[in-house]
Amino acid sequence: MALDLVLLVAALFALMGVVALARPESILAYFGIATLTRDGRNEVRAVYGGFGLAIAGLLCVARFSETIRSGAVLAVAVALLGMAAGRLISALLDGMPGRYPRLFLGVELAGAAALLGALQWWAPA
Repeated sequence: MALDLVLLVAALFALMGVVALARPESILAYFGIATLTRDGRNEVRAVYGGFGLAIAGLLCVARFSETIRSGAVLAVAVALLGMAAGRLISALLDGMPGRYPRLFLGVELAGAAALLGALQWWAPA
C-alpha cells in the first residue's frame, strides 16, 4: 500500500516532466502565460521537465531500495511542502490565486501527505 503511494507520486512527477519537455507552453498556460521565449522554454524544460523526471526516477529507485527509501521519500515530501508553502505565501501577499494554482496546491499537499504516510507505514514499531 505505502509503496504504491510512492509510485503514484512518482507517476505524477513523471507526467509533469514528460509534458514539460514535450510542450513547455502547455505547463504555463495553466497560469495564464500563453507564450514563452526560448529562454522561458529552457527554464520550463529544466525546472518542470528535468527536475520532474529526476524526482520520479528517485522515487522509483526508493520504492525498491531500502537503503535510500526513507531519506529520498522524506526529501521529496519536504520539497512538495515547500512548493505548497510558496503558494500559500503568494496567496497572502497577492490574494487568492486562480483555479489551477489552488488545484496544484491540493495535489502538492496530497502528495506530501501520501509520502509522509508511507514513511509512517515503514517506521519500526
